Amino acid sequence: TIVAESIGTSPNIQAADWEFACKAGTEAVQASIGLIGSGMAHYTLSIGMDTAQGRPGDALEYTAASGGAAFLLGPAEEACAVYQGSYSFVTDTPDFWRRPGEAYPSHGDRFTGEPAYFHHTLNAAQNLLDMMGSQPEDYTYAVFHQPNVKFPSRAAETIGFKPEQYKTGLLAGEIGNTYSGSCMVGLTAILDTAKPGDRILMISYGSGAGSDAFDILVTDRIKDVQKRAPSTRDYINRRTEIDYATYCRYRGKLKD
Repeated sequence: TIVAESIGTSPNIQAADWEFACKAGTEAVQASIGLIGSGMAHYTLSIGMDTAQGRPGDALEYTAASGGAAFLLGPAEEACAVYQGSYSFVTDTPDFWRRPGEAYPSHGDRFTGEPAYFHHTLNAAQNLLDMMGSQPEDYTYAVFHQPNVKFPSRAAETIGFKPEQYKTGLLAGEIGNTYSGSCMVGLTAILDTAKPGDRILMISYGSGAGSDAFDILVTDRIKDVQKRAPSTRDYINRRTEIDYATYCRYRGKLKD
């Protein structure tokens, strides 16, 4: 509702706050595709953003970041990129949680890897590839949820992607893990440099756990929109770095 008011679209709209840990943003994208495809909406704005939290001294704090990306979805004939297919893979895997009243979330340490992140992202990706009848070499780019640099790199290479396919959207080493914004921010970096005909595989991940996979085709309209706003790289380059003490003060981690 705050976003709707700020851009002047309310009150004759539909609004929702999606929740599924770090894949809430891609859930919103899937819902948008359904709304537009069914005729219930002409255009939608899907936003994936978060302010990540980590307990002081926890390994999670090292990569916890803040950021997000917004995508305007509408008719395919007007789009700079088209969603060609999507596949979701979800199980009951509680690798990350926050109990009532706790200031910071808890996680399952190494349990967040094999049975959680890798099991879901790899299955979502492979099932989408099978559904689309495609292979890794059919894609120009691939972007995965990025809790760190190691996990998405390993997942991409396990499926068969090469560094030149996944490095463009891999931003965790520079901006950290933006949670619900993670793979979506990575996708914006790819679209900044993509060419008509490029094909993109995007895989999200949310603790709990699940992954959404998308097959995206870049259209000729990409040339018309790439220079209309600052690029993702522009936003990264203009950031101001602060020290840890300032970060703690801004995030309210210092208690009386």
